[in-house]
Amino acid sequence: MAFDGITIACLTKELKNELSGGRIYKIAQPEPDELLITIKTTGGQKRLVLSASPSLPLAYLTDSNKPSPLTAPGFCMLLRKHLQNGRIVDISQPGLERILEFTIEHLDELGDLCRKRLIVELMGKHSNIIFCTKEGKIIDSIKHISSAVSSLREVLPGREYFIPQTTDKADPLTTDKEEFFSLVYGRNMEVYKSLYTSYTGLSPFMAHQLCAKAGGSCDLSVSALTEEDKENLYRAFADLIDHLKKGAFTPVILYENNRPVEYSVFPPVSWPREAVRECTSLSLLLSQYYREKETITRIRQKSVDLRKIVQTALERNVKKYDLQLKQMKDTEKRETYKVYGELLTAYGYGAAPGDRSITVNNYYTGEDLTIPLDPELSAIDNAKKYFERYNKLKRTYEALSTLTLQVKKEIDHLETISAALDIARKEEDLSQIKEELTQTGYIRRKGNQKKPKFTSKPFHYLSSDGYHIYVGKNNLQNEELTFQFASGNDWWFHAKGMPGSHVIVKSGTEEMPDRVFEEAGRLAAFYSKGRDQEKVEIDYTLKKNVKKPSGSKPGFVVYYTNYSLMIDPDISGLTEVSE
Repeated sequence: MAFDGITIACLTKELKNELSGGRIYKIAQPEPDELLITIKTTGGQKRLVLSASPSLPLAYLTDSNKPSPLTAPGFCMLLRKHLQNGRIVDISQPGLERILEFTIEHLDELGDLCRKRLIVELMGKHSNIIFCTKEGKIIDSIKHISSAVSSLREVLPGREYFIPQTTDKADPLTTDKEEFFSLVYGRNMEVYKSLYTSYTGLSPFMAHQLCAKAGGSCDLSVSALTEEDKENLYRAFADLIDHLKKGAFTPVILYENNRPVEYSVFPPVSWPREAVRECTSLSLLLSQYYREKETITRIRQKSVDLRKIVQTALERNVKKYDLQLKQMKDTEKRETYKVYGELLTAYGYGAAPGDRSITVNNYYTGEDLTIPLDPELSAIDNAKKYFERYNKLKRTYEALSTLTLQVKKEIDHLETISAALDIARKEEDLSQIKEELTQTGYIRRKGNQKKPKFTSKPFHYLSSDGYHIYVGKNNLQNEELTFQFASGNDWWFHAKGMPGSHVIVKSGTEEMPDRVFEEAGRLAAFYSKGRDQEKVEIDYTLKKNVKKPSGSKPGFVVYYTNYSLMIDPDISGLTEVSE
């Protein structure tokens, strides 16, 4: 979700409750576009992060500290001069603009009490932190914006501060029903788009939620709405504004398959309840949300080298496999050449010198067959030539039959490693995959480097009926899970015909409810290459029916007795147990 006006309204209320009356103790500038302000309040010491990063502008309270440069930047020194030991008397938001304004009271050089304004604009690439007088004259800013950069507004010392009016959006806090109907329903576009382009502070996500709350489709055109639809949408909008004015916020993180994908300050109506996690504050929400997102991004970055090794090996083997299949196709003529040789040996006496072909009866089929001849060779020599071709193609076919099988197994194995990289969450998961690549010869072990000890554990889920379900994160874990951890009467699940995790349900001697099979199947579908498909076919059987062929690759198993089910890869209703 964008850091929109509604989110900032929630943040304003939270900061006002936490920081009003607090005194500014320290001001640091750890990044070129970020401030870290330490504030002493009656409730203890608080740290406030104000970031004008163009990629991720944020404002939130944090418990963590950041190292600052040895020499403070000029903007930081200016703030220290004016605001050190200043008292925060007000925190406000103009309308539903993406702007936070801090009013700070302090003593000037003459010892007189005066006020200054620290304005934080959280507007994507246009984000800025601007220090002004009480009257609105800019003293300085963390980013200087000249007329060469923006024709709408200069942000330079000495200029008057104002909010640029770049759109004709209305203020939702002061609107009425008549204006709402005129603005939203007077446009020929999708309903949700008309909502967020008509009013300040509404993001596309919030516009979608309003449409869902009104019971309509967000993609429906305005012209297709009935009068009842229009009334329902206005009531949903009015209810939102009422909650805004009362400050009735409930910060939540929204998950899809246990990964954070959105956040909101109001619980959405179109999201599964079990995939919505409430937070006690917006600052905590932002910290947790971006920490989890950063973890996923960091693991992606750390797995780049391993992905490159796997991808290079995959491309090489796929290319080799395609070439071998083409050569295999060429060997399909071998039996024809054998028949030509045999028929020429039997009937070649009928060919005259210089003939380019001969038609004989094929005693295998009873039909006549025309055999091409080399006119410079006798019939017997032509027969020998066909036998030589046959024997050569036969040897090629026999060799390729073994080679293509080996290469196909290698491709399948590399694809399972690729799938394991996709679901890795921690560095320990990557170290286990690296060890597998080392064991299979794709990475060379350095010197006397010992085999590492692994701390990575399988994913652990609890079914709706209380059964423990375990999911292997990679091939080494799959083997350990299936052949060391699971007992004979536990149930084993795997996506049919594609790379994926081994899933074990600890069933003991009990007969499991059908719902457990479905939930385990969903896990097997989600942790496979088919996670983006609507339905995935899952094979499942008792663990005692699963065998590992001697000399096979890690994670490869066979089974000859199994059941199957078609299931969707949605695991949002399952509870993951922390390791």
